[in-house]
Formats: sequence, structure tokens, C-alpha cells
Amino acid sequence: MGKYIIAGLEINKVSFKDLFLNKTMYFSYFLILLALIGVVEIFELRYFPEVATAHSFGVEPVTAELRQAMRDAIFGNVGEVSRENPWTLFIANYMYMIYTGSGIIFLVALAEVLHLKIVARLAASFMVLGLAMVFAGLFTIATDLNLLNMMWMILDPNVNTGMWLMLPLYLTYIPFVLFEIYLILTNKRELARKLAFPILILSIGVDLVEYYIQAKLFSMNTARHLWTEFPVLMVYFIISAFVSSLGIMGVLSYLVHRNKEGYPELMALIRKGLLFFIYLLAIYEVVGYLVIDKDWAFIILFGEFRGLYFGGYILFTLVLPFLLLFRIVKHYILTASISVIIGGFIGRILFVYGGNANPMSNRFGIDYEKYNFYDLVSRFNYVPPHLGEVLIVLGSVGIVIMIYKLVDTLFSINIERESH
Repeated sequence: MGKYIIAGLEINKVSFKDLFLNKTMYFSYFLILLALIGVVEIFELRYFPEVATAHSFGVEPVTAELRQAMRDAIFGNVGEVSRENPWTLFIANYMYMIYTGSGIIFLVALAEVLHLKIVARLAASFMVLGLAMVFAGLFTIATDLNLLNMMWMILDPNVNTGMWLMLPLYLTYIPFVLFEIYLILTNKRELARKLAFPILILSIGVDLVEYYIQAKLFSMNTARHLWTEFPVLMVYFIISAFVSSLGIMGVLSYLVHRNKEGYPELMALIRKGLLFFIYLLAIYEVVGYLVIDKDWAFIILFGEFRGLYFGGYILFTLVLPFLLLFRIVKHYILTASISVIIGGFIGRILFVYGGNANPMSNRFGIDYEKYNFYDLVSRFNYVPPHLGEVLIVLGSVGIVIMIYKLVDTLFSINIERESH
């Protein structure tokens, strides 16, 4: 295969067909198409809701759609973040992609600093995957904000809002990671190792800023029990992200590196990392539910979310992977990696939806507060995800696959490189 060389970087000479028309890209196109369908669905939901008329009220006077249409007509809530439906599956996926992607980048940079040669030889593929997940997270939040909101964010800027707070960080973080990948691809390993330390700091910075932004959003009007009371919450997010990150790295290692020298050593290292962070995460879970608000804890442990918590999050993130990885005779690292990927996403859903399920407290001692003038007093608020949200989340996976495949086709990131 011929190559172009630009600034020391080798770029493969590939045809349009080889670059864009292959099975992997077709699969990513399919997922992205689902996302586009989801965008249309959400746009229609936000800007073309059912019109509240005398006829519709006469036919079906108590449907949720008509109540929402009347509320929109009176108060003008057009898809904005509100106390009734503050966060959605968009935010769960955004948090998962951003934290997991930055977690992969952090772990690889840490391996560079610690001179772990088996990881360093494959660092380019892992870092590109982590960065692709960051872009997928930004894609998800962009669809949540929608074009009109983003337009007014520029035309009428409020620098105290979450998106404006994120811009300086990502405009610094992403170029640093891209430059690190460039150094690895051009075999400037010593300089890449020196740059790895600032990337470690920036990766933690991403988590810090994201935590601050999300905590600020979560505290709308009335503080959410989960968000304000869970102990050392930012560290909890980082530890749980490391579990998911190692799961993603395990799956990628199997798919593209299983025939390479050092693969067993790499998977053994991933196994040790998973066991360590699963252990830490289990401690956080036990401690967390001993100290947070008992009303919220009961919703998760014994109430409406108990099936998702125990049958989804605890099973897939902690119990099943621990049993698979702890076996002495044979370690099912790939199965455990898939399990923690699923469990980690369920954990983000629980934090987003569970954190808003009980936002109105009995702080005045006269029963739980209403969400709005027309609502009945309720201690539990839950709005299941719309189909459009599900499609957009699936589409974000297509973004990850497409970015990774394009970069690999052009730069051969999957090949082993010298770690010296």
C-alpha cells in the first residue's frame, strides 16, 4: 500500500471505496441513520406537539399528551430543561461516553508514564477509541440542545451556562490528545511519554468540569438527594468510568489485537485492573447507600428502580464480572468486559433517572412538594425515554465506529508500535 508522508506522519493511499464503502462503515451508517430518525422524532416532539382543542379534550380529556399540549400552550415550555423532565437518556449517554472515553485516555496515558510496554505498543488504537467516545458524547449533547438552542447560545451567549463552561476545556483537551496520538504514530515516544502527564491532568479536569456542570444542572430549584448526598461523588464517577473503560479496552483488544504478540499479557493486565476497580466500586456502593437520604435510597433498593439496580447494575457491573474474572482455571475476560460495559451504562441511567425520581423533598414537614400547579403531590417522578432518544444513543455508537474505522484506514492505528 502506498503512503503519503506529511510532517512525518504516514497516511495510507486508499481509494474512496476502501475508505467509505466497507462492511464496518455500512454498519456505522445504519446506526447514524437511526440517530437522524431520532433527531427528527425529537424535533417533532419538541416543536410540533399535539394541539389542545375543544374537540380533543371532549374525546380524550385526560390524556398526558393533551395535558402537556395545554401546558406548552400556556407556559411555552418547548423542549427546554424543566423540573418535570429535567434530564433524559441523552444525558445518561453523554455522561457515559464522556467519562468512559476520557477514562480510556487517562489509563493509556498512565500506562505511558509507568512504562507499561504492552499498553504503549497499542496506545494509538486505545486513544483513538477514547477520543471517538468523547466526540460521540458531544454529538449526543448537541442533539439534546438542538440547533435552535445552539444558535441562540452563540447569538445571546451566557458564559455561566454549562455548554459555555465546557468549551474552553474541550478546546484544550482534544488538541492535546490529538497531538499525543500524532507523536505515537510518528514514533516520537519520548516526547509522547512527556506529554502523557499533562493529559492525565486534563483527563481529570474533564471529569471535574463535567461534574461541576452536571451538579449545577441537577440542583435546579430543589437539590436532588442523589446528586448532593452521595459521598465523594466525583471520585465515584471516575471509578465507575474506569470499570467501563477497561471493559471497552477488553473488547477492542479481542477484536483487533487478539492475534498480536503480547495479547495474553494485555488481557491479564485488563483483568487485574477490572478486579481492582470493581472492588473499589463495590465499597462505594455499600458506603453510599448507608449515608444518603433514606427516601431516595428506598426508591432504588426497594422501590421502583430495584429491578434495574439489582438485576441490571449490580449483576452486570459487580457480581457477574467478579465471578468471571476470579476463576482460577480460566478467566472469561471478554465476557466480563461486555458485562461491565452494559452495567456501566445502566449505572448512568440510574443516576440520571433515579436522581430525578425523587427531587421534591418533604423539607417543610407538610408532605412532598408538587412539580407544578396541576400535579398531584408525589414522591416519585419518572418519565421513560422516548424512542427518539434511544435511536440517538444507538447512533452515537455509530459515531464511535465510524471515527475509529476511518482513522485506522488512513493511519493504521491497529498495528503495534515500538514503546521505547
